[in-house]
Amino acid sequence: MDVDGVVSLFGFDHTGPPLGCPVSVDGTPHWLAEGAGARLERLGRTFECVWWTGWEERAEEHLPYLLGFAGGWDHVSFDIPRERLDVHWKLASIDSYAGVDRPLAWVDDDHDSRCQAWATARVGPTLLVTTDPAVGLTDAHISALEDWARANGAG
Repeated sequence: MDVDGVVSLFGFDHTGPPLGCPVSVDGTPHWLAEGAGARLERLGRTFECVWWTGWEERAEEHLPYLLGFAGGWDHVSFDIPRERLDVHWKLASIDSYAGVDRPLAWVDDDHDSRCQAWATARVGPTLLVTTDPAVGLTDAHISALEDWARANGAG
């Protein structure tokens, strides 16, 4: 689970922002989407949820409290050098954490053609859920994730 563009929204019209609330995390302003905590809580009932975000451990330190959900999620650190420009910067860490054959659903606002190629080439079932950063994670995304989990032997 990414944060920016999924839970923390950006790129919306500031004269009519989406439902949510402004917060400051370590001095950086964020607009947290209304209902994001309930959606994440719902996902946690079906998935082993992990933060895959540049926020790293700060996601778990701040978001359960700010969004009002139980949390307890692990996070992936991005300490692998970003030497290769032909792959998305998160992929090496995702592969290191999840392996190549484990079913995996990745929610992010920044999937590109490299991510699509990686998902297609993975041995394990892989779902990329791409959010609009001005809208974030929706109930429709959650339903699609739950359907995918059921189709792949979970939930």
